[in-house]
Amino acid sequence: MKEIKVAPIKNGTVIDHISCGTAFKVLKILGITDANVDSTVSVLIHVPSKKTEWKDMVKVEDKELEPIEVDKISLIAPDATINIIRNYEVVEKKRVELPDVAIGILECGNPNCVTNAKEPVKTEFVLKSKSPIRLSCSYCGRELEDIVDHII
Repeated sequence: MKEIKVAPIKNGTVIDHISCGTAFKVLKILGITDANVDSTVSVLIHVPSKKTEWKDMVKVEDKELEPIEVDKISLIAPDATINIIRNYEVVEKKRVELPDVAIGILECGNPNCVTNAKEPVKTEFVLKSKSPIRLSCSYCGRELEDIVDHII
């Protein structure tokens, strides 16, 4: 196996063990586009992995993730790990965890749901299954099909 070399980051976050082909969805969740990047962002796609054969990785310099961003990432990359880097050292490493209830991070696909009626109600989805990930709206019962398209 060849060694892959990517420059280390001094401070920031490494999101590792992302399901292969999902790295760009993670960038979307983080709101990272070519127009709004002030720091180095490394995206590794289809990288050899000892655990799953292949994986994706995202390295974002000078950014530590907010808990809501971690919850969103868990919905599309449930096996991901988050590594917080400070002064080139990993100071914290944790696996993402699927929330039992996702509040205010997904929009309901049902146009008749109260959450889509401009009412002052936060969306709420209950985790029905972890594999495959299945979430249903607490208000109307609609199950989400393609989760990444419904992330707010």
